[in-house]
Amino acid sequence: MSLDTPFHHHDGSEEWDMVLTSVDLADYVAVKTLGRNGRIKVTTDSGFLPNDHRNLAYQAAHLLATTYGRKEAMNIHIEKHIPVAAGMGGGSSDAAAVLRALNRLWELNLDQATLCQLGLQIDADVPYCVCSQTAHVTGRGEIITQLPKLPPMWVVIAKPKISVSTPSILRRINYDEVRHADTQSLVAAIQRGDYDEICDSVENVLTPITSRLYPTVNHLKEQMVRFGADVAEMSGTGPTVFGICRKQSRAQHVANGLSGFCREVHVVRPVSLHTDFAQPSASV
Repeated sequence: MSLDTPFHHHDGSEEWDMVLTSVDLADYVAVKTLGRNGRIKVTTDSGFLPNDHRNLAYQAAHLLATTYGRKEAMNIHIEKHIPVAAGMGGGSSDAAAVLRALNRLWELNLDQATLCQLGLQIDADVPYCVCSQTAHVTGRGEIITQLPKLPPMWVVIAKPKISVSTPSILRRINYDEVRHADTQSLVAAIQRGDYDEICDSVENVLTPITSRLYPTVNHLKEQMVRFGADVAEMSGTGPTVFGICRKQSRAQHVANGLSGFCREVHVVRPVSLHTDFAQPSASV
C-alpha cells in the first residue's frame, strides 16, 4: 500500500509522509565483479530500461565504487518482472539490491543505516528498498520507521499500458492546495493489525493528479472494487493500481475480472525481506 503525502522543502525537494510495503513480485539482479580497472556494464531482458548512467542499478554500483575506492569492473544483469515506469519502485529496488550485493562481495561491512544514506543519493525510494519492510517513511525518504507485519491479505496489482514519469507528476503538485492525507490513521491501523481499518485508511493524494492525465487509473480502481476488492488505490505516482483482498480466492476473482482489459495483472502478498537478500521486490 502507498499512502502518499508530499510536502515542499525549502530547497525545492519533496518531503514525504507515506506508508510503504513490499510485495513478492521481484526482479532478479545478478552482480559479478571481474577484476580491476574496468567499467560497469548493465544488461537486462527488458527493452524499456536504459543500460547506462541513467539506470539506478548502474548509479548504485558507481556510487559505492567511487565512495570506497573500488576499481573492479562489474557486470550487472537485471531480469525484469516489476513493471517499468509503474510507480512501484522497481528501479529503486534494483539499486538497493546492488548496494546490498556489493556490500557483501567487497566485504565492506556497511550497516543498514549507511546503505540507506548512500541510497538517498540515488533516489528517495532507495533507503526504503534497502530495508524492504513495511514502514512509515518521512523526510526526503531517509527517515524509516519500521512497522509490524501486515495482517493476512492478498494484493491485486494492475499496470495499464501506459507509463508515467514521476518527475512530471511531482511538477504538477500545487503545494498550497494539496490535501494532506491522514497517514497516522493508517500507521495506527497497521500497529493494531486491524485489516478493516487499514482498508479504510488507504489513500494516495497524488491519484487526482495522475488520473486527470490518465483516466484509466480511476477506471481500474472502480473495476477492482466492482469485482470484489475491499479497497483500491494507485501506487506511488502511478499508473499502477492495487486492490486489497482478505482471501486469495477473492483476489484471484478480481484479477480474472481485470485480465480482459489490462495485460499486466498480478496476485501477490506483502513480504518483509531480510536485508542480506540481494533480490529486490516491488513496493506499493
